[in-house]
Amino acid sequence: MSYLIRPVGYRPLLDLRQTEQGIKQIKEFFQQNLSTELRLRRVTAPLFVLRGMGINDDLSGVERPVCFPIKDLNDANAEVVHSLAKWKRLTLADYQIEPGYGIYTDMNAIRADEELGNLHSLYVDQWDWERVITAEDRTVAFLTDVVRRIYSALLRTEFMVCETYPQITPSLPEKLFFIHAEELRKMYPDLTAKERENRITRQHGAVFIIGIGGKLDDGKEHDLRAPDYDDYSTVGENGLPGLNGDLLVWNSVLDRAIELSSMGIRVDRDALLHQLALSGKEERKELYFHRRLLEGSLPLSIGGGIGQSRLCMLFLRKAHIGEIQASIWPDEMRRECAALGMPLI
Repeated sequence: MSYLIRPVGYRPLLDLRQTEQGIKQIKEFFQQNLSTELRLRRVTAPLFVLRGMGINDDLSGVERPVCFPIKDLNDANAEVVHSLAKWKRLTLADYQIEPGYGIYTDMNAIRADEELGNLHSLYVDQWDWERVITAEDRTVAFLTDVVRRIYSALLRTEFMVCETYPQITPSLPEKLFFIHAEELRKMYPDLTAKERENRITRQHGAVFIIGIGGKLDDGKEHDLRAPDYDDYSTVGENGLPGLNGDLLVWNSVLDRAIELSSMGIRVDRDALLHQLALSGKEERKELYFHRRLLEGSLPLSIGGGIGQSRLCMLFLRKAHIGEIQASIWPDEMRRECAALGMPLI
């Protein structure tokens, strides 16, 4: 229960019927805008992949995937996906997508090791997207341009919600603030990474923090990343390492920053070898995904995920992700949330 945030005086602005209607409107509107902004086509995605191929995203490296044996494959083990970071890049190659175009899909996952609370559920739903790029696009400038395009889609979606439900007023700033994780650390050296996120996001309303996964000058990472999808070690034109980042916005209901999206330019051959060596994961070079990348049969790409339930939670001014999606929660949390005016589905 230590992960339950209890907003004082919380009162839902929409009833259950309006909430369900709003969820549908947001999901349909945003994904169409995302597709248009980044020139993405929708594809069908798997719920599970075979273990041992290096396709599943291992997130920070400690989360356990949900596994089950497949009878018709001699009990070979399948894993429910954590995300589709690597699968999407394989799909770009298989579909022979040209540079400047890409794919997006509805990603549904089970993360059994999540610490349940207002922002984290066992069930994860997000738009996973990936776009083919050129070698010349592997820059911080290109990354920030793509992030601004996604943020524009967010602004249009918030406007649609506020037009539909006048009791909801806009909260996102017109401009997104960019800062590198190392610059942020130097601004607030005595704060933890999460405290720094809250401080900078409260100030600016919406922030993109560049350089997530590599060690900062104090020897610590801002946050952990698997070494084989985002490129967090290549030095960009700002002289700091990292071609990836997190998009954070200020949630006034919970009075804290929330992450809506994690994205980045993906590793090329050199970055993959470097990051596998840094993390002590060089044995992964023998896995299917990694062999294809190292042999040059996968395109250069940029991609990420955007949380669907978190986005709806933000725009509909809900205090708990369980007001947006159906999941499993501790009985005590359900009882306390109901008493606080945020009944969980």
